[in-house]
Amino acid sequence: MSEKPVQSKIVMALVCWFLGSLGIHRLMMGYSNWWLMLITLGGCGIWTLIDLIKILTGSLKMADGRDLS
Repeated sequence: MSEKPVQSKIVMALVCWFLGSLGIHRLMMGYSNWWLMLITLGGCGIWTLIDLIKILTGSLKMADGRDLS
């Protein structure tokens, strides 16, 4: 599997805000469990909100541990 490019924090925050309930931001960051957000609609919005806060504070990293740019 090829390594995903490091994503921008601002782009990931926008993707999470608009498509967070579909888990698209986690797919773009290389996580393999993104489909759980898809079938639960982002944990009814709760996981989406938590992910958005984690992206903005810098505590949500790429799946391989790299920081967002």
